[in-house]
Amino acid sequence: MISTESASAAAGPTLAMVAREAGVSVPTASKVVNGRDDVAPETRRRVTEALNRLGYVRRSRFEPAGPPRFVDLVLESLDGPGSGPVLRGVAEAAHAAGLEVVVSAAPDRTANGRAEHAWLDRAAARGSSGVLFHLPGLSPPQYSWLARRGLPYVLIDPAHEPPPGVVSVGAADRQGAVTATEHLLALGHERIAVLAGCRGAVHGDARVAGYRSALAAAGMRQRAEYVRPAGPDDLAVRLSTLELLDLPERPTAVFTCSDRMALGVHGALAERGLRVPDDLSVVGFGDLPEARWAVPALTTVHRPLAEMAATALRLLVRMARGERLAETRTELPTRLVPRTSTATRPDSGR
Repeated sequence: MISTESASAAAGPTLAMVAREAGVSVPTASKVVNGRDDVAPETRRRVTEALNRLGYVRRSRFEPAGPPRFVDLVLESLDGPGSGPVLRGVAEAAHAAGLEVVVSAAPDRTANGRAEHAWLDRAAARGSSGVLFHLPGLSPPQYSWLARRGLPYVLIDPAHEPPPGVVSVGAADRQGAVTATEHLLALGHERIAVLAGCRGAVHGDARVAGYRSALAAAGMRQRAEYVRPAGPDDLAVRLSTLELLDLPERPTAVFTCSDRMALGVHGALAERGLRVPDDLSVVGFGDLPEARWAVPALTTVHRPLAEMAATALRLLVRMARGERLAETRTELPTRLVPRTSTATRPDSGR
């Protein structure tokens, strides 16, 4: 029979042994192991030396003998349009992996660097195995914090290009835009406009690029006046749509870079006494629930957000187990969802 002391030695040094060696409390040693900032430099030095001297290895939270296993999911908003699918995807994948998930909303960004990552300190302190972020992106201090502490993390559908080496899961937005534009071309439309998203955002740039690519492949002339900026602002969508309608040769179809923009186009047309799709065919992007409820129902590009979230969870598990991923960017396919907001080209554009 192996004694308790022998078993501990066989399993390697414990945190209590490290704390005793460094002359600190176990909670203080734990703070150093988890990368907490609220430790004096001299104390951190003593604990770090003790960790190295004893050969302490932090046990993976995914080992069967470890404590309850969980990951953090940080959302931009608990009631945002994408939060439901992300929660569903993560929950299903976590259940299959035998994990618990701690869900929180990210606080507002602040110029105070300490406050900006205080919530990350809390995640590390409670022993999270990793973090999933469904945010437009992280700030430079947050990326630095994560790099210093080595806490595994994955970005779900970031709006901005992450730094090199950061693992993310997104959708094939460019190909989705190609498919949407090809759908309008197949209906006989030649004058196809696009309402673009915010310049510099990964999603919007990829979708406009896909629109341009589809027109070029079809041998269609690209008209500069048919490319209109809009972004998330409802007023900008309305004004851009009205500008398109006022062109001498107005488009017969418009591809918008989001469902919200597409619904704004519906409203702007109604303001002019025009109808979708009789006077203008409209395609959205995202397949929000509102797309099905619109009148007429919105033709759109479905983005598999729940599947993206589940994929991110599975990648995080692999990273937490120490696996190095061959690719840092994973893209899941999109698909066109034809509904009644698109129709064959009308005989006249006016």
